[in-house]
Amino acid sequence: MGFIPDEAKSLPPPGILNRTSLWLGGIGWCTAMLHNAINLRPPLKSGVHRQVLLATIGWFIGYHVTKLENYKYANHDREMIKYMKFHPEEFVPKEVKTFAEINEPFHPIR
Repeated sequence: MGFIPDEAKSLPPPGILNRTSLWLGGIGWCTAMLHNAINLRPPLKSGVHRQVLLATIGWFIGYHVTKLENYKYANHDREMIKYMKFHPEEFVPKEVKTFAEINEPFHPIR
């Protein structure tokens, strides 16, 4: 695709069932049913070919939007890790405390 850079091809592809594809596929299907209802046709029974077509188009667009989203998040993560490597003084590990050190001792009152 034209809007996804070549650098994104090194990332693993998203799953076929992802939330963006499901949402946009559902929106495409609902759009076809809404069009049928506006034209006073039975929404579920007429224009099934249009329902399938719009759901497929929505699914396809959702898949590629997910690919773009994964690329942007991977790029952001790469830049954050690079920054953390160049500035380790800003990311000093904190000392680990146990739960018993944080809480006060328990004394039941009767």
